[in-house]
Amino acid sequence: MNDSDILRLIRESPAKGHRALFNEYYNYVRAITLRILRNYGSEDDINDCVIDTFTDILLNVDSGREGSLKAYIGTTAKNKAISLQRSLKRRNAGSFPLDDDTMNNIPSTENIEEASERSEVTQRLIEEIRLLGKPDSDIIIHKYFYDRNSREIGSILGLSPAAVRMKCSRAMKKLRKAMTDLQ
Repeated sequence: MNDSDILRLIRESPAKGHRALFNEYYNYVRAITLRILRNYGSEDDINDCVIDTFTDILLNVDSGREGSLKAYIGTTAKNKAISLQRSLKRRNAGSFPLDDDTMNNIPSTENIEEASERSEVTQRLIEEIRLLGKPDSDIIIHKYFYDRNSREIGSILGLSPAAVRMKCSRAMKKLRKAMTDLQ
C-alpha cells in the first residue's frame, strides 16, 4: 500500500486508514526510535515513544497533504525519540551502577559527625515535605529530587505549569520557615 492509498483510506474510513498507516510504518518508526534510544531507554521507553509518535501522527496527519508521508513520519519519529532521549539523559545524569568491588575500594573521606548531622537535617526536611500535603509535596519531590521542570510536573499532576510554579514557590516558603523554626 502506498502513501496515496493510505491517505485516501484515511479520508474514507479514518479507523481503517489509521490501521493501514500503523501497519505500513510501524517497523520504520520502531527502527528510528530504537536507533536513537538504544543506549538511553528501556524497552518500555522505546515502546512508549513509538506509541506517542503514532498518536501524534494520527492526530495531525492531513489526508489532503502533499509530499511524502514517509518523510513526515520519519521526522516525527526522530523528533519524539530525541526529545525522550534528552529527558532520559537529564533523569539519569550522574547515575551509574556500582558493584560490591567498586564500593569496597572507595576510600571514605566523610566526617561521621557531619554525616550524622546532615542525616538528621535530611530526615527533618523529608518530614516537613510530607507535612506540606498533596500536591505541594509531590511538586517539591518532582522538582528537587527528580529534576523535572514545571511543564513535566504539570503533565504528571494534571496542573498547568503556572500553577506548578506558584505552588512550588509557596511550598518553598513554608519549608524555609519550618526549617528555620526547627533550628
